[in-house]
Amino acid sequence: MSRPLHVDGALPTFAPHFRRGRASSSSAIPVSPMSTAPTASSSAVTYADVAAAAQRLDDVVHRTPVMTSRTVDHRVGAEVAFKCENLQRTGAFKIRGGYNAVSQLPPAAREQGVVTYSSGNHAQAVALAGRELGVDATIIMPETAPQVKLDATREYGAEVVEYDPTETVREELGQRLAEEHGLTLVPPYDHPDVVAGQGTVGDELFDQVGALDVLLVCCGGGGLLSGCALAARHHAPDCTVIGVEPAAGDDATRSFHSGELQTVESPDTVADGARTPYLGDVTFPLVLEHADDMVTVSDAALVRAMHLFWERTKMVVEPTGALGAAALLDGVVPGNDRRIGVVVSGGNVDLARAHALFERYDLE
Repeated sequence: MSRPLHVDGALPTFAPHFRRGRASSSSAIPVSPMSTAPTASSSAVTYADVAAAAQRLDDVVHRTPVMTSRTVDHRVGAEVAFKCENLQRTGAFKIRGGYNAVSQLPPAAREQGVVTYSSGNHAQAVALAGRELGVDATIIMPETAPQVKLDATREYGAEVVEYDPTETVREELGQRLAEEHGLTLVPPYDHPDVVAGQGTVGDELFDQVGALDVLLVCCGGGGLLSGCALAARHHAPDCTVIGVEPAAGDDATRSFHSGELQTVESPDTVADGARTPYLGDVTFPLVLEHADDMVTVSDAALVRAMHLFWERTKMVVEPTGALGAAALLDGVVPGNDRRIGVVVSGGNVDLARAHALFERYDLE
């Protein structure tokens, strides 16, 4: 069984202090009609689907490392394990759900090709899945997407269609292209196969470190949170699963606490991967049933977390990927001497943009 790595400087060493072990004691809106999945109950995806996805992905994705930092442990008063999906293929967890979905398409659908919309990470995931499975991929991306994500998506062989997010609704454009060209729409989060694939992140984490008291997962559209919550319920039923999103895009938090689907139009946050306006047909019921809480953090807090990752662990983490760590470091979620897992969802950020963010928040 692999042990987590400890990184608190340039060189990682194995960290026996975090062994695999047991845990210590706005207005409501209708569900989006653009989803390709049917209106769902929480039973649309189960842990069995996550386990099946893990088998499909066994030789496809990296089993990413779990890393720790004694500086972080001391600062927050907890034993913290970071699941480093920023070191995953394509630089983010999205390859898990994207590949799992595309790999299950029937031959006729593969022949026609797929289309999706994404700010970048899901775009790269579907592009790479298409290349490896021999499926043509058309990717709809905002012209404001990080250049590193636009470039990588094209390098994987996909056709990129850029749009102005202030004038075009990406879901409508995706639906139109799918209908006009006979393409299968693979949405970035609101699809059972995508959710099941993302759940393998949590599945691996619990296999690597054992039971946890708390699991912190960033939340945009809820695919990663839903899947990881399913894994947590299977491996550690008493684990408290908390979704974290930017305060400027708090639709999921308000939805969770009100029990009604809420929206935030054009969330103004540096976390580009969490700018989704609302949870989906599939993910909302799953989050309601399997997550325990939702919290928010400021953009300043998540940039500080990015900076700490850079300085202390020598890892590049994108703003969305730092959400879970920010909740801990900013005291939104207290450490309380608990074993806490944090999903670091991705590392796709232009270095020039990261530098600009550090300057904006006086971190240089």
